[in-house]
Amino acid sequence: MALATVVERRTGNSGWIDVVWTFGLGATGVLGALLPFGDAPLARRLLVAALALAWALRLGLHIARRTRGIAEDPRYAKLRRDWGERADAQMARMLQIQALASIPLALGIVLAAHQPAPTLGWRDLAGTLVFAVGIAGGAVADRQLRAFSRSGQGGICDRGLWAWSRHPNYFFECVLWCAYAVIAAAYPLGWIALLAPAAITFLLVRISGIPPLEEHMLAKHGAAYCAYQEKTSALVPLPRKG
Repeated sequence: MALATVVERRTGNSGWIDVVWTFGLGATGVLGALLPFGDAPLARRLLVAALALAWALRLGLHIARRTRGIAEDPRYAKLRRDWGERADAQMARMLQIQALASIPLALGIVLAAHQPAPTLGWRDLAGTLVFAVGIAGGAVADRQLRAFSRSGQGGICDRGLWAWSRHPNYFFECVLWCAYAVIAAAYPLGWIALLAPAAITFLLVRISGIPPLEEHMLAKHGAAYCAYQEKTSALVPLPRKG
C-alpha cells in the first residue's frame, strides 16, 4: 500500500490504488499458500494458490481497464476534497490502515492452503465450487455494468443482476472469500479463516464500498437513485420490491 500511495501521487489517478491493492493481496496470498511449512499436501497448496491468483488477475485486470478510462476514482476524489491541504498525509495513512485491514484476507488464504488433511477431499471441492460461483458472478455483474455504460443510455443500470441487487459485484466478492473458510474449517486453527469473509463484508458494506459509492450515486442521480434504493436490495440479490 506504500507503493499504491506513490502510484496515486505520481499519476494523479486514485483508481490505481485498488489495482495495486488487488495484485498486492493476490501476490501475498499466493506466496503464503506456497510456503512449505506444516503438513498440508502440495496439491492443496497449489489449489489455493491458483484460486488466489485467479481472483487477483480477474479483479485486478478489470479495475485496471476501468481506471484507464477515468481521471479519478470518485470515492477517493471526495476524500481528497474533504481533507484539503492534509490530503496527501491522510491518504497515505488511510492506505496503511487498508493494508492492516487486509491481513484477515491473506490469513484466510494461508489457513486454507495449509489445512493438514493428507489428501484433497470434499471440503476442497466445496470451497472451489463456492469460489467458482463468486468469481463467475462478479465477472457477470461487471460485464453487465460495462455493457450498460458502453450503450450510452445514461442513468442507472437496473438490468440483469443489477435489478436484484444494487451491488451484485460486492455480493459475489463476499461469496468468493467464503471459499477459503470452507476449505480451512477442517481443523481447529482453520476456523480463524472465517475472518476473511467477515472482513471483506464489513469493508464493502460499512467502509470503503457501498457507503461512498451510494453517496456518489445519490449526488449524481438524485431522486432516480433514491427510487432505485427503495426497490432494490443493497447487497444480497432479492426480488425487487413493488
